[in-house]
Amino acid sequence: MASYGFFDHSLLRSLSALSCSGKFKYPAKTPPSTVQFCARDSKSSSVTTATEDSSQPCFGVSYGRRELIIIATLPFLLPVHESMHKVGVEAAELGTSEYLLMKEEIRKVLSKGKAAGVLCLVFHDAGTFEVDDNSGGMNGSIVYELERPENTGLKKSLKILEKAKCGVDMVQPVSWADLIAVAGAEAVLLCGGPKIPVQLGRLDTMAPDPEGKLPEESLDASSLKQCFQRKGLSTQDLVALSGAHTIGGKGFGNPTVFDNSYFKMLLEKPWKSSDGMSSMIGLPSDRALVEDDECLRLSIDWVWITKYANNQNMFFEDFKNAYIKLVNSGARWKN
Repeated sequence: MASYGFFDHSLLRSLSALSCSGKFKYPAKTPPSTVQFCARDSKSSSVTTATEDSSQPCFGVSYGRRELIIIATLPFLLPVHESMHKVGVEAAELGTSEYLLMKEEIRKVLSKGKAAGVLCLVFHDAGTFEVDDNSGGMNGSIVYELERPENTGLKKSLKILEKAKCGVDMVQPVSWADLIAVAGAEAVLLCGGPKIPVQLGRLDTMAPDPEGKLPEESLDASSLKQCFQRKGLSTQDLVALSGAHTIGGKGFGNPTVFDNSYFKMLLEKPWKSSDGMSSMIGLPSDRALVEDDECLRLSIDWVWITKYANNQNMFFEDFKNAYIKLVNSGARWKN
């Protein structure tokens, strides 16, 4: 089993508001092992904080007597969030100041047109998880993996979220893993999908995950199911999560509306039409689902894809549960 270091952003917690400056640069594939400090002129009476990578923007603030009073009272106004160990906990997370702040900053930068790309970040970060060796998962490793062919185009989505992360970090440092997990849930909600509670407290890894762990688009249904089983996800999870393809312009209804159009289109099998454009709808893996008996059947009397096509509320509930399972896969948590 590979060994990975995890970075606890609470170690960098500052009692003052941080200001983001400079052009954002993504970390190298293998981040440096040393911690760099941002130098500041000694005359400026500023506070400096450590960064994991010298290519990251430097942060610093100057303060006076009024700010010192605010700094002294901040720990009482903004209590530190303690992570919870049970998967799928809802109520305790929704009222925390950290959680509400993250959602507020994400909503400032997120639009319906950008939602699919942000949701894709979730799948590509968490989708590397493997049960057998407990490697990969929702750990923020995607920031080191943007040059991989399967992650083409995701740098723009991460750049969008970096703006939100900067806003949150001004008050309280947040991990990439937490931010991406919450952002994906907000993307679904913004496009009309279900409200998904996200547990906080994930730690970021300091290295990329192994390559070749994401499901390939060309897999048939049998291979897809085996791939998802290795990640601790059931066939039903596979079908429900695939419903996310309803947004993003893959040909399943309105590209900015999260609904059950994906399943309705699957049943119609438009790619079999003589129309040349119809063959461009969806991915080979999407088409494979509707040709597979197990994906179609929940039991002898029920059909999965048909159920979701006929009952959007049921799809929303199952997607929510599968999403929570996905973003908790492989996560390392604050103590």
